[in-house]
Amino acid sequence: TVAPLDLTAEKCAWKETAPSAGSYSHEPTIEHKPFSKDRLVLYHWTQSFSSQKVRLVINEKGLLCEERDVSLPLTEHKEPWFMRLNLGEEVPVFIHGDTIVSDYNQIIDYIETNFIGDTVAQLIPDEGTPMYARVQQYRELLDGLPMDAYTHGCILHPELTTDSMIPKYATAEIRRHLANAASELMKLDHEEPQLSEPYLSKQKKLMAKILDHDNVNYLKKILGELAMVLDQVEAELEKRKLEYQGQKCELWLCGPTFTLADICLGATLHRLKFLGLSRKYWEDGSRPNLQSFFERVQKRYAFRKVLGDIHTTLLSAVLPNAFRMVKKKPPSFFGASFLMGSLGGMGYFAYWFLKKKYM
Repeated sequence: TVAPLDLTAEKCAWKETAPSAGSYSHEPTIEHKPFSKDRLVLYHWTQSFSSQKVRLVINEKGLLCEERDVSLPLTEHKEPWFMRLNLGEEVPVFIHGDTIVSDYNQIIDYIETNFIGDTVAQLIPDEGTPMYARVQQYRELLDGLPMDAYTHGCILHPELTTDSMIPKYATAEIRRHLANAASELMKLDHEEPQLSEPYLSKQKKLMAKILDHDNVNYLKKILGELAMVLDQVEAELEKRKLEYQGQKCELWLCGPTFTLADICLGATLHRLKFLGLSRKYWEDGSRPNLQSFFERVQKRYAFRKVLGDIHTTLLSAVLPNAFRMVKKKPPSFFGASFLMGSLGGMGYFAYWFLKKKYM
């Protein structure tokens, strides 16, 4: 069972305005009315890749939704109140009335199926159409990319990146915790007997996973596979240019209509840019269609609202934890040193960013 939620919905709807020559404007101009008497609630973490895509879908459709941030660094996803919502301890979790949906793909399909109308963007074309097949193809292709492996690998091997937004301090901090992982787990097992075996097993698997991602040869392999995927996307964008040549319309990955495939691609490129891989994969001029797509998608209102300025992504992820820290005990698994290390990294990043931008 789920306890009643005291929600205060925030009006966050928007409407696209017609683009002027040479620019694309996507500003909030009207407020949509709620489509149901039941409020929508999304539990997410700001830097969760799946959460970002769900939030983009919600905002592209112009839905009124209460967003609640569940801090993974503070292990809020393991607290009883959240586990009552989702025993899998994963974000995002979407609530619509008495319905709770906790799988990323199921959330998107649920939203697309249940929130439709003349003023609501349709992000998945009608089944059976050529556009539907294209969107599903690229949705699967892009969702299949091992984003967690890219993230862990690029943090642990910054030499493979260029202009990464992650401070060097984070690499040293993660390596220190990997080295101490075994002893931390043993200590936790001894001091916290109330924790279940599945919990400890999950943490051990997580550590093993990150250690696998520390394999530089594996990272080079999956980055090579990423290049092939981006080549396919580049070719598809070129097809759209040829298909609609001479027509005055805004072109996206699957056609002249913005779809879920564009959300998946835009979020993917944003994360790759944050990790320091954009120079290698499109900013060097090797994939001009991809670069043009990324520049356009960043101007959309939903993308600006959900993802914000890419240069402050890390800062926005860590800063809220500093204020919530005073209200609760630091996470036990990594210990207080991890949280303080994160805050130290935030300070380092803030100094580095401000110095580079303003000094």
